Amino acid sequence: MITWQDEAALLSTRAFGETSLIIEVFSATHGRHAGVVRGGTSRKVAPILQPGAQLAVTWKARLDSHLGTFIVEPIRSRASAAMGDRLALAGLNAVCAILSNVLPEREEHGALYDRTIALLDLLGQGDVWPLAYLRWEQALLDEMGFGLDLSRCAVRGVNEDLAFVSPRTGRAVSRDAAGEWANRLLPLPPVLVGRGDASNDQILMALTTTGYFIEQRLMRSLGDKPVPAARARLLDAIARQVD
Repeated sequence: MITWQDEAALLSTRAFGETSLIIEVFSATHGRHAGVVRGGTSRKVAPILQPGAQLAVTWKARLDSHLGTFIVEPIRSRASAAMGDRLALAGLNAVCAILSNVLPEREEHGALYDRTIALLDLLGQGDVWPLAYLRWEQALLDEMGFGLDLSRCAVRGVNEDLAFVSPRTGRAVSRDAAGEWANRLLPLPPVLVGRGDASNDQILMALTTTGYFIEQRLMRSLGDKPVPAARARLLDAIARQVD
C-alpha cells in the first residue's frame, strides 16, 4: 500500500457512484492529484469539499498508478470569503479552473503552490485582489515555461519607453522600435512590470496580454484546449468593480 500525507487546496469535485466523490487537489509536493473520497456526498463531508478549501489529505492506493482514495480533514474554508462577493467568487472559480486545466498530473510545482495559496488567502480583499491575480498569472506563465521577458527591448536592448510585448517571443519592445508594427503587438502597461498606475483599467489591459500567452501558448501546448470560461467571468467582475 502506498500512502502519503500533505496539505492541499481543493480544485474540483465530481460524482463517483451513489455516495462518493472524485476530488482533485493541488498540493506543494504532489501537484495536481485526484482520488476518491468515500461518502463524499454525506452531510458531514460534503460541506468540507468546496472549491478552494484548504485540506489535510491522506492518499492511499495499492499501486502508484491507481486512482486511490483520499481521507480529508478541513483546515480552513474559503467559501465564506467568496459568497456574496462577485469578484471573490469569480476569482476563486477562475484560479481553480485554470489550475485544473493546465497543471500536469502529479507533478510538483511548489513555488506556484505557494503563490496560489497566498492569492486564495486574499479572497474578499477587492482592493488588492486584481493586482495579486495579475501577478499570479505572470507566475503561472513562468512556471509553465511561457514566462514574459519584459526587462529590455528585444530589438534595441534598451530598458526605457517599453510599450509593447511581442506576441511571437513574449519579449518587450520599445515604442520607438515598434514603429509601424505597433498595431501588431500586445500592450505593455507599466503595471505589468511593477510600475505606474495599478487601477483596474490598467490591470485589465495587462491581463489582455497575459491572457494571450495563456490562450495561444500555454493552452495550445496542452492540445489546443480552450481557456476556462471562468477566466472571462473574472475579467468581467474586475471591469465592473469601481476603482
